[in-house]
Amino acid sequence: MIWHDGQGACLFTKKLERGCFIWPSLADGVVSISQAQMSYLLSGIDWRNPQESWRPTIVG
Repeated sequence: MIWHDGQGACLFTKKLERGCFIWPSLADGVVSISQAQMSYLLSGIDWRNPQESWRPTIVG
């Protein structure tokens, strides 16, 4: 991902251990997503239909 804040650009990379990234459609060569969609995307969650995932039963 390339993120620009008006002063400079940052390059971020991430590799999922399983699953895949689900990207939104391009509009005029640009992908615009919300902060929530970005969080889902980086977690490997399908942002089009987010669902609860597995949670550990034992903590500690």
